[in-house]
Amino acid sequence: MTENHTHSNAQVVYFSHGGGPLPILGDPGHAAMVRFMKALPDQLHRPDAILVISAHWEEPVATVLNAPQPPLFYDYYGFPEAAYELIYPAPGSPALAEKVVSLLNEQQITTSMNPVRGFDHGMFIPLKLMYPEADIPTTQLSLLRGLDAAAHLELGRTLHPLMDENVLIIGSGFSFHNMRGFFNQPPDAVDTKNNVFQDWLIETCTGDHGQAAREDALLHWEQAPNARYCHPREEHLLPLLVCAAMAGLPAEKIFDDLILNKRSVAFLWEK
Repeated sequence: MTENHTHSNAQVVYFSHGGGPLPILGDPGHAAMVRFMKALPDQLHRPDAILVISAHWEEPVATVLNAPQPPLFYDYYGFPEAAYELIYPAPGSPALAEKVVSLLNEQQITTSMNPVRGFDHGMFIPLKLMYPEADIPTTQLSLLRGLDAAAHLELGRTLHPLMDENVLIIGSGFSFHNMRGFFNQPPDAVDTKNNVFQDWLIETCTGDHGQAAREDALLHWEQAPNARYCHPREEHLLPLLVCAAMAGLPAEKIFDDLILNKRSVAFLWEK
C-alpha cells in the first residue's frame, strides 16, 4: 500500500528487532532484517503517532511513557562506543499515552504513567531504520511482570479501539529468542526445531481460524512444538500476543528470513 493521507485506520506490526544495536552497527547477520525495516514504511500509510510494545520493558502494572521528549535508554551492554552515541530524537506522544491509559482504565486495568524513562532499543533501533527523520510522535507501553499470556491478550483486546485511529502499533520482539540457541550451532546449520515453531506461529497468526481459536492457541503457546526451546523466557513473544488480540483478525506474513542465522518472522494486521 502506498502512503494515503485519507486513511484513518491503524496498522499493527509485530517484528523481530534483532540483537541489541547490531542492526545499526552493520552486522552481516542482520542484513535481511535491515533491508526489511528500511522498506517497511513503503507498505504502510504514514501514521499520526506510534505505540511500541517492547520486549525490553516490564512493569508490575501496564505503564506508558508520557514524556513529551523521551531520552534514549541504552539498555544493552558490552557493545562498541558507537552503540552509546546513537541518537533518535523522536517526540513523545502524551496524547496517545493518555488514550492508552484511558482505554485500559475503562476496563479496570491498573495503569501507571512514566515521565522519565527513555525509549529503549526495542523502539529506537527499528524506528531509526524505518523512520530516520525521527519526526513521528511515539510512546511505549510496557509488558506486565509475570509474563502471563492471558493478561497480555487482555491488554490487546482492551486497546482494540485504537484500530479506528491513524496510529501504527508495533510489537517489537523476536520470534526466536534463545540466547544460547543463537550461538551453539554452526552458522550454516538448519535449526529444524525453530523452523517448526515459526511455521506454527505463521499458521496461527495468518490462518483463517476465527479470532477466538487464534487467541486460544496463543494463550496456550507453550504447547506449540519446541515453544520453550525458542522462548526459554517469553518476553520477546508477548508483544505478538498484544498485537494479535488488538487487531482481532488474521495477519499477513511480511518477513520470513534469517536474523543471526535463525529464522524469524514478522506480521502485519490492517483493517
